[in-house]
Amino acid sequence: MTAAREHGSEGIGLYRTEFLYLKSKELPSEEELFHDYREVAEIIAPEPVTIRTLDLGADKFVSGHEIDREANPALGLRAIRFCLKEPEIFKRQLRAILRASFYGKVQLMFPMISGLQELLDAKEIMGQVKDELNREKIEYDRAIKVGIMIEIPSAVTMAEVLAQHVDFFSIGTNDLIQYALAIDRVNEHVAYMYQPFHPALIRMIQQVVNAARDAGISVSVCGEMAGDPFCVCILLSLGINELSMNARAIPIIKKIIRTISIEEVRADFENVMRLSTAKEVQAHVSNRMKTLVPELAEKGYLEGWDYL
Repeated sequence: MTAAREHGSEGIGLYRTEFLYLKSKELPSEEELFHDYREVAEIIAPEPVTIRTLDLGADKFVSGHEIDREANPALGLRAIRFCLKEPEIFKRQLRAILRASFYGKVQLMFPMISGLQELLDAKEIMGQVKDELNREKIEYDRAIKVGIMIEIPSAVTMAEVLAQHVDFFSIGTNDLIQYALAIDRVNEHVAYMYQPFHPALIRMIQQVVNAARDAGISVSVCGEMAGDPFCVCILLSLGINELSMNARAIPIIKKIIRTISIEEVRADFENVMRLSTAKEVQAHVSNRMKTLVPELAEKGYLEGWDYL
């Protein structure tokens, strides 16, 4: 959090909550979770922090919790699926997040939503937790914003419907690329197919942005694409104006955004959408970067990125 602020962050776009579940053999208590989330909220205030609910499953979990190991955990019982199957664990975390929302600008986000029913089920449990807190006269932000991560192709397809039930979208590009292109990004045999410039992915992001705009909700992007100098121009051309990235990437991304003409980038959108392969998109973006931010390229700001 300190590093994020030092690098120019304006809030925390994605606060991962898995650490407390991994560091101990026992499940963290509500108080442990509450104190962690409250601390984050108070440090970041008045800027917002988006707390993502538990995104763990059969591939990794606290050693003291019984859970069946799965052959393909990326497609198994994880994230919101696990939370809906284990409602007491889910409620404990939701109580902690809601209680912490009283101490800062907290937003809550559900991961790995694949369709409307999962979202409705999660919101129903959240409603139960709110009722409990109300009965106990425990303060929380009753207007807390609730959003979802769009990281599964089915959620992209249903974005227009899902947008009617949430306050914001966050496009999780790491998993969306993996699921959309059917590749395991840590598998050395197919890692080369992990392509952020794939036209199918760009069209998916466009569809989500359009659905969010039509519903009047905000949409951000998180994952490696958000902190990639060459991807940022595509994201801006699509209408994205909120990016969540690793702290070290913030300075270069800010330099690029301050240097380029947003109007010129968005005017180039139709040219990008006419391209049919990832290689064509990559080549186009690389050439455009030389034109849009030549001084940054000359000063070496873009070194370490493999597209020029």
